[in-house]
Amino acid sequence: MVTVTLPDGTPLELPDGATGHDAAAAIGPGLAKAAVAVIADGDMRDLALPLPDGAAIAIVTKKSGDDYLYPMRHTAAHVMAEAVQNLFPGTKFAFGPPIEDGFYYDFDLPRPIGEDDFAAIEAEMKRIAKDRAPMSRSVMSVEDARAFFAEQDQEYKVQQIDTLAEQGETTVSLYRQHDFIDLCRGPHVQDTGQIGAVKIMSVAGAYWRGDSNNPMLTRLYATSFPNQAELDAHLEQLELARARDHRRVGRDLEIFHFDEAGPGFPFFLPRGMVIVNEIQGAVRQELDAMGYQEIRTPTILSQDLWQKSGHWDHYRENMYFTEVDEQGYAIKPMNCPGACLVFRSRRRSYRDLPLRLAEFGHVHRHELSGVLHGLFRVRAFTQDDAHIFCRLDQVKDEVQAVLGLIERFYGRFGFTQVRTFLSTRPEKAAGTQEMWDMAEAGLREALEGRAYELKEGDGAFYGPKIDFQVTDTMGRSWQLGTCQLDFSMPEKFDLTYTSADDTEERPVMVHRAVLGSIERFMGILIEDCGGDFPFWLAPEQVRIIPVSDRHQPYAATVRDTLRARGLRAEMDARSESMGRRIRDGELWKIPYLLIVGDREVESGEVSVRARHGADAGSRPLAAVGDELVALDAAGGVPA
Repeated sequence: MVTVTLPDGTPLELPDGATGHDAAAAIGPGLAKAAVAVIADGDMRDLALPLPDGAAIAIVTKKSGDDYLYPMRHTAAHVMAEAVQNLFPGTKFAFGPPIEDGFYYDFDLPRPIGEDDFAAIEAEMKRIAKDRAPMSRSVMSVEDARAFFAEQDQEYKVQQIDTLAEQGETTVSLYRQHDFIDLCRGPHVQDTGQIGAVKIMSVAGAYWRGDSNNPMLTRLYATSFPNQAELDAHLEQLELARARDHRRVGRDLEIFHFDEAGPGFPFFLPRGMVIVNEIQGAVRQELDAMGYQEIRTPTILSQDLWQKSGHWDHYRENMYFTEVDEQGYAIKPMNCPGACLVFRSRRRSYRDLPLRLAEFGHVHRHELSGVLHGLFRVRAFTQDDAHIFCRLDQVKDEVQAVLGLIERFYGRFGFTQVRTFLSTRPEKAAGTQEMWDMAEAGLREALEGRAYELKEGDGAFYGPKIDFQVTDTMGRSWQLGTCQLDFSMPEKFDLTYTSADDTEERPVMVHRAVLGSIERFMGILIEDCGGDFPFWLAPEQVRIIPVSDRHQPYAATVRDTLRARGLRAEMDARSESMGRRIRDGELWKIPYLLIVGDREVESGEVSVRARHGADAGSRPLAAVGDELVALDAAGGVPA
């Protein structure tokens, strides 16, 4: 007998070798008819597979919410592959997995396809779905499966089977609907009629198995939802996301630019630098209050240094190299070795600790061209880095202070949905197991009282870490801040301090970043607000619009008065109509437009048009200036 546990905690006894389908049937015939998959100890499996003894299980049906989407979209990927096979005979098939928000399939096609082909593929998918063809599972030996797909001239499936055989597999599972047969572990819904409402989203190139030395395949992205209403809601959300795409907004508002002279290396334009400087200023306010000292370390350092730090062994493929005086050098991908050199630049005492060294360090990391994405994935970026050198008994307080700083800072930007993750030792790790155990215990202790999730094996190569993901207004999660504990690097660099009893002790090193990188933080912020920045961050806070040429001298006086008070004010004196200039101010998302005409010139007032809120009419310039200065200050200080 095997015993499994149901979601409500009830044990269920089943015969040896019982499958997910047997479990569903034991619960009830209705559930057995509706079941499409089973989750056993968190792993979604085909109903035909035996259940492990002692597993916690849940039967997946159409009522299972997001859990149902996986087998539904998995089946939709097979249906899309069948449709492509029908429309483009001779197609060869690679992988077709479900992914977040949809699925894709990689094809080696007899001819290129584009968006003009989407409608025909969708129509063929609907025809296949209408047939309600059963998803039939079978099992073959690897030898028979290899021979079968070789006969079908499906070389990518043959390579997949060879890989499985090398991993020790002796059998593989296949799924069939109509005459389309695919190598697949499942699970799937019961028939093609259950794939829901489908939409093909885009087409892209993708190397076979992600290796640029392999053939380039055609990747077709699509999505499906249980019904048309949910699909329509998703597409509407995507339209909103496209309108807020930071690459588009950044271009339209002249915030940043990319040039073919440096793919993946962003250029920040004057308006973008205003935002960069304001964000860095906000970080510096926090750090000054917390006793940090700011440093700057070199961009290029010797190859010997990176070998000593461990980056050479663990990160070399992501680094850029050069030569100086016939000696090897590398452009820094991280700031931590430089901070270690600052620490050991003079003797340190226990009285110096904790020593909190902050750096806005510009780093370079090589990313493949296929993964570059606006400001989210770049090859050069600025980290709001800091390295805290402390005694072991100070670790808990220092880490908790970092956690508080990150939570406080995110709240200022409206990022209130924050998930916290503790990541433990990865497979490739520097240092001893004892060091890692000590570091992980220190982070767990600092996290006491806070909710967090565990990521086994996802730590940095030099130490465990606490990562922070924020959820934006679009419901997307982003990795931002991090706090990492490191016993390894102080040992590699032989860092010591003199203790109270005049002995040499090794400091603990805490790596931390609040923004993660300014570039990614800005990209998220741009999409979160759609370029409609809060007043204190707006590149242009106020625009003065004179009604006609004769009002320009007074408009210039208004501009200069506001600038003298520290506000970012500009004047639009173009010969365009008033309506056009006001409309342009709205398109540029300027928080305040101040209109000046005859009445304002005579009274020393300005007519106030706020981007958010009702128009305030004509008001004294001094009073408007006071309010705007107060509004600017309110956004720029800790809440």
